[in-house]
Amino acid sequence: MKAQNIYLSIIFSLSVLTVTYAQGDGSHQISKDDQVQINAVLDAYLNTFNARDLKGWEGTYHFPHYRLASGKMSVLEKAGLRDSANVFGPLIKAGWDYSKWDHRNVIQASENKVHVDTRFTRYRKDGSVVASYESLYVLTREAGRWAVKLRSSFAE
Repeated sequence: MKAQNIYLSIIFSLSVLTVTYAQGDGSHQISKDDQVQINAVLDAYLNTFNARDLKGWEGTYHFPHYRLASGKMSVLEKAGLRDSANVFGPLIKAGWDYSKWDHRNVIQASENKVHVDTRFTRYRKDGSVVASYESLYVLTREAGRWAVKLRSSFAE
């Protein structure tokens, strides 16, 4: 009888852990509506970047906004603290004209946060490649709106 109680207790504990895990954060599953919204944010992010629309680009962020690249973490506390020349000037000087997503894959998700494995390529006007970069974008839903909260990139 004791062994049976221990066995039932173990089964119960494992089932509670399984249910808790299945309902917890970090699933790879998101709703189709959330996927559409997340892709729309990422499309707007790149479209405004390509248009050199700093205000529109920052409109795809949540603040504070974090970027980890070249071994440094930068924090943008609010929109409007940068100017277009400093953001786009060095890229243009290096030959950049536009960028495209190569892939965007949700690799982890919860109700209000997703981790998106991305790769983007920078191109010259003639369509030749400047460079391609793997990145991790973290989007959060705050006040009902999805936006980019953090980027970790191998880009300079």
